[in-house]
Amino acid sequence: MAIDTNKQPIIIKKVFKSGGHHGGAWKIAFADFATAMMAFFMLLWLMGSTTKEQKAAISEYFNNPSAFEGVSTSPSQAQGEGTGSTPSIIAFEGAVDMAPESSPSESMDPNRIEEMAAAQDQERLESLKELLEEALEQSEALIPYKEQLLIDIISEGLRIQIVDKENRSMFDSGSAQLKSYTDDILKELGTMINQVPNRISLTGHTDARPLARGDFSNWELSTERANTARRALVAGGMQEEKVGRVVGFADTVPFDQTDPNNPINRRISIIVMNKKTDEAIHQETTTIKDLVEPTSH
Repeated sequence: MAIDTNKQPIIIKKVFKSGGHHGGAWKIAFADFATAMMAFFMLLWLMGSTTKEQKAAISEYFNNPSAFEGVSTSPSQAQGEGTGSTPSIIAFEGAVDMAPESSPSESMDPNRIEEMAAAQDQERLESLKELLEEALEQSEALIPYKEQLLIDIISEGLRIQIVDKENRSMFDSGSAQLKSYTDDILKELGTMINQVPNRISLTGHTDARPLARGDFSNWELSTERANTARRALVAGGMQEEKVGRVVGFADTVPFDQTDPNNPINRRISIIVMNKKTDEAIHQETTTIKDLVEPTSH
């Protein structure tokens, strides 16, 4: 068989690649970056947890290391003393020990602590709101009346409003006597509210219709209804000391401002107070008490 000498030889070229975008070099770089960031934040934490005196002592060391008694000024001297530590670490430990011990929480900015407490309080109220909304879909005592239970977060805390509906009132007409279903609702709420440490504020509201009794106005009625609601909450398991305030507003704060006679204006409002509101009420109560019962000198 004849061989065709005009054909070019076939050359197979193999290229061996190393590294590439699938390599692991980036992981090392990322690890170095993460380590550097961790060290940076550790430094910030240490500096934030030291007092002014400690910072001054550390600064003095770096300006004049030999001034610290018992601290070696070179790595060889440090090793010779058997410490096995570098001078900077030894000096830092010595400087910190020179001032009274303080925990990070003690040296933290008070405003920051207040912000953290408020955030935790808000989270707790949000969780309670979710619990109540879930109960409105599952609780036999609440499901039939979920349209009359309004739950929202306001600046004062978590607000739960039980409102009247046409032909379905919470109380007997012109009375502070609870309907049986309203009593069940309040007892159910009392059990759930007791799961948080926050105190509550109770307010009663009426519509603008005047009462037939001349000696008993909407002011008395709204106050008595709020107090009756308080007793039902406590009967449901809520601790009595959780009540911070019980107030009647008559028809002065209508839910429907366009129609003062709307049944929805007749309501009981329960506010699970946040820390800021509770402190304000406590201060207000203390001021009133001082005015009514002035301290004798």
